[in-house]
Amino acid sequence: MATRRAKLEKPDAFVSLTRQRSFQILIGAGLLYMLLVTMEIPFVFRTGFSDIFQETSLHRPQRLNSELEKREAPTRPLERVTRNSHQPVPSQIPSRHNHRILSSLVFDRKTFDSGSKDGEASELYKSAKIAWEVGRQVWRDLESGKLQVDSAAENRTESCPHSVSLTGSELEARGRVVVIPCGLTLGSHVTLVGKPRAAHEEEDSKISVVKDGDAGVMVSEFKLELQGLKTVEGEEPPRVLHFNPRLKGDWSGRPVVELNTCYRMQWGSALRCEGWKSKADEETVDGQVKCEKWIRDDDDHLEESKTSWWMNRLVGRTKKVTIDWPYPFAEEKLFVLTLSAGLEGYHINVDGRHVTSFPYRTGFTLEDATGLSVSGDIDVHSVFAASLPLSHPSFAPQRHLEMASKWHAPPLPEGEVEMFIGILSAGNHFAERMAVRKSWMQHRLIKSSNVVARFFVALNARKEVNAELKKEAEFFGDIVIVPYMDNYDLVVLKTVAICEHGVRSLSAKYIMKCDDDTFVRVDAVLQEAKKVPQGKSMYVGNINYYHKPLRSGKWAVTYEEWPEEDYPPYANGPGYIMSSDIAHFIVSEFGRHKLRLFKMEDVSMGMWVERFNSTKPVEYVHSFKFCQFGCIEDYHTAHYQSPRQMMCMWDKLQIQARPQCCNMR
Repeated sequence: MATRRAKLEKPDAFVSLTRQRSFQILIGAGLLYMLLVTMEIPFVFRTGFSDIFQETSLHRPQRLNSELEKREAPTRPLERVTRNSHQPVPSQIPSRHNHRILSSLVFDRKTFDSGSKDGEASELYKSAKIAWEVGRQVWRDLESGKLQVDSAAENRTESCPHSVSLTGSELEARGRVVVIPCGLTLGSHVTLVGKPRAAHEEEDSKISVVKDGDAGVMVSEFKLELQGLKTVEGEEPPRVLHFNPRLKGDWSGRPVVELNTCYRMQWGSALRCEGWKSKADEETVDGQVKCEKWIRDDDDHLEESKTSWWMNRLVGRTKKVTIDWPYPFAEEKLFVLTLSAGLEGYHINVDGRHVTSFPYRTGFTLEDATGLSVSGDIDVHSVFAASLPLSHPSFAPQRHLEMASKWHAPPLPEGEVEMFIGILSAGNHFAERMAVRKSWMQHRLIKSSNVVARFFVALNARKEVNAELKKEAEFFGDIVIVPYMDNYDLVVLKTVAICEHGVRSLSAKYIMKCDDDTFVRVDAVLQEAKKVPQGKSMYVGNINYYHKPLRSGKWAVTYEEWPEEDYPPYANGPGYIMSSDIAHFIVSEFGRHKLRLFKMEDVSMGMWVERFNSTKPVEYVHSFKFCQFGCIEDYHTAHYQSPRQMMCMWDKLQIQARPQCCNMR
């Protein structure tokens, strides 16, 4: 028994000793933990929490803003200090909130004083100097809050009456324009009572060719145009529908009716009704033919046709006789014209008879037709528009509905990008910018920041436009404001700003310039640029050779502005690409006040590239796929595309492998 008790006591002693050692180890670990905490807390307070959190955030990619971004491409992780930060703040992550709104292009008095001494371009430099001085002050006032925008006017709802009516005298007092506040809708109709004037002699006819030795052409013609008065304020409005009856003076020598559309001075394909009825196999509009038949020679056959019809009735012929109607308009004879909006197009009746129908074209919608313009050889008795919409989906205050986070610009990448695309825009081109954001700026190369696109906008004469522009720039993070008062002749300054931003803020390999009505196939233009061997200077676009300046007309260039007989080779402005070394040269010459400015932006670029070419060879690459007018199949860029067409082209690119146009205007 004693032996057994001794055996039992040995394990008990071992367990007791083990417990004592475990307890001692636990106490030691606790003391060590307390010592470490005591040492760590002062260190944390000395260094600050922000540095620790900031350091951990460097390795975390910024969260994407929308489901669309998640599907298309991830944003590059940003691991170093951004080049665009205003101050050397350690580890600052660029985002749309710290996007630099104002262009960093340096303007000073010497920039414009140096050019104003040159007689060839003195007026341009004087204009640029004034625009810069005024614009700089406007921007300062806008940033300081001195420019106050009337919030009541900003939030005012649009008045949308059900009908509008004017007498002829009221129409004359309003410049022959009927304002249709909220456009048209299905079933809307406009009725005009008028009288064509007698033909008059015209020596400089735009619709007929005057032969040598002839005194002139007898002309009587007028135009009714549905216009987009509110599409872009301050610019010539687009013609949503152009209806042009030519009683006399047409080049064909016969009375005709011509219909068309026009967007930014680019006309679509005209529909000419010349008295022949549209063929049965041709496309109809809501079941109506595009052109009805009328007697093609009223003077010779009108009375004969009437006499034949009555004679056939008198002799009792049972055979059906077709009545040939005369041309629907006659000099100094009153008519009643009704234009109505159907499902597929516009329908025009004159004196109760259908004359022509015109299909809707992709560039416009019914609500775009916010005005009716009357011009030419016509006296108007009255105009009446009815069944109008009571609201408009696009005008303020509904604009804020567009402010969705999924249209935000992706964060700027760190280091080089493949291509930077600078888009020329105007302050009041909100609809154009939204169309670009929703279409080709959604391309995977832009969403992944491999390609960066930004709008370049100058300041507007209206403070409300500038206030809205600043809000838009801060919200979307894709606008660079060039601080001068906008002017068509000074667009060249935006191009210099594009070069500066591309090479200094982004270190891009290629710089592309385009307009806000240019649709860009991002992958196609990048591939075109990469065809040129790396390291070579290149200039790619639809290049004009030996073009001569126009010395008269709207686009006239004086000998003082351009003394040479030919322009240098230049790529058309709607879309071209250059290598970064050319852009560096342009920015450097501008900073040294040695860059010659010319009022035609694309010619200016050709002039600069030619000068660069004198020191280093430039490879000029010409391609018609950079379309100057409209769109062609398999395009790289397409110009004069309305917001509606932008969306149509983008949808086609998503559905079809081959790019197709939407330019059925």
